[in-house]
Amino acid sequence: MRTFHSERHRLHAPDAEFSGGRWVEPYEAPARVDAILRRLEDRGFAAPIDPGPADLTSIEAVHDRSYLSFLRTAHRDWRAAGREGAMVPAGAPVRGMRADRPPRSIDGRLGHHALGADTAITEGSWEAALSSAACAQAAQRAVNGGQRAAFALCRPPGHHATADQFGGYCFLNNAAVAAQMFAADGARAAVLDVDFHHGNGTQSIFWERGDVLTASLHGDPLDCYPFYSGFADEAGAGDGEGANLNLPMPPGTGWWRWSEALERALGGPSAPTAPTPSSSRSASTRSSAIRSARSGSPATTSPGRARRSRRSASPRSS
Repeated sequence: MRTFHSERHRLHAPDAEFSGGRWVEPYEAPARVDAILRRLEDRGFAAPIDPGPADLTSIEAVHDRSYLSFLRTAHRDWRAAGREGAMVPAGAPVRGMRADRPPRSIDGRLGHHALGADTAITEGSWEAALSSAACAQAAQRAVNGGQRAAFALCRPPGHHATADQFGGYCFLNNAAVAAQMFAADGARAAVLDVDFHHGNGTQSIFWERGDVLTASLHGDPLDCYPFYSGFADEAGAGDGEGANLNLPMPPGTGWWRWSEALERALGGPSAPTAPTPSSSRSASTRSSAIRSARSGSPATTSPGRARRSRRSASPRSS
């Protein structure tokens, strides 16, 4: 199985993050990828392949162009406004405020596009995010070209990024990018997310689309971050009604209950119709597997933490 990885992920390396009421060393750091690379080498996997530059076509298909424009120049605009260090939002359009008129100031735009204060933007965040999406794209192309499976070692992760907001350590939704590429090629695609936190961004992006099945196994949002997204009654809307499956589980869930949930997500009798393993290929990103019914294999991407977009088309208030 081919592994795709870019060393450009190291361009995103915040000094700290706000957690538990204080500034701490970031949990999402380059060391996460280093540990995975060591394990892959120990297990005899072939050396990772650099994915090359990202193609904006599929990225723009799942993210708003205004959001991408913000990410591209955010840190430069921050510095031009006299700010220093990493960008951390100090405010956001919460309930009762207007989110339909993006502010002109960089501070206002930062809050407008943020899901919370857990994710900082640094000078290299945009380039790192592009390289991460490029890994997912390369894995998808490998699978579309006949590989049985491919692994995209993506950092920054992506499944919490919505069409127009970053958060949970995520900027570009790598799993959604790969799924979009399969769908654009005429295949039915399925995204299986097994990260502990709900894949709110992936759900949000495909909420009204029936050509991509999204399934997520995660901690119950009544107890676990993101708290406001990932409930079992969130099934999609419009053309996407019935194409989203959430399987939240309470604290203390054991292997047997989790494995039963996995079986259901993979196409058990009570699950939505999904591509069958015998006719599918997949590409995966550390915590999300994207399966194509036409080609037959998985392409995978990486995880983060979740919080739903205030402007996603999902049945929630946040």
